[in-house]
Amino acid sequence: MNRLEQKGFYKRAKLPHFDALGEVQFITYRLADSLPDTALKRLIELPPVKRTPKILQWLDSGHGSCSLRIPEVAALVQENLLYFDGDRYDLVAWVIMPNHVHVLIECNVAWPLNKIVQSWKSYTAKRANEVLHRTGQFWQPDYFDRVARNPDETEAIARYIEYNPVAAGLAKHAMDWPFGSAGYRGTLCC
Repeated sequence: MNRLEQKGFYKRAKLPHFDALGEVQFITYRLADSLPDTALKRLIELPPVKRTPKILQWLDSGHGSCSLRIPEVAALVQENLLYFDGDRYDLVAWVIMPNHVHVLIECNVAWPLNKIVQSWKSYTAKRANEVLHRTGQFWQPDYFDRVARNPDETEAIARYIEYNPVAAGLAKHAMDWPFGSAGYRGTLCC
């Protein structure tokens, strides 16, 4: 796919997406059971500008099975993110939380975002279900994405991602969390 074939803005499953090849993208994807039905119903009542912060707050509350809390499952998700780093995308920052994943990448011009996320989720769902000795849906079908508009915003998003375990009360310091760019690299991104 070249730049002339990229999708730009489009909607899938009621979520807006933007395939911005060569741009820095903030992606959040979550476990299938990460938000209770009551929370999802309340989302509809919120104005669109307040939905994303509320979703992030609910995710950090640790709803659902939190299968990503199991070190073997979190490690396979992290290894999968690292596998195509420098090829399909450049990883800027990431964190694997108990029930969701945040990733900040710069997309390679040859790989559209939806194909990157699809490859992450399909591979890890199969492997995680094997580890957990279960079958069925592992990830929520869609994902959230947002283009970082400038270097300052990229830095702010990277900081948010790396400090997410601290904000959620899961670690005292960002570098203490083993399943994220700060803990993996031993340094903070920005």
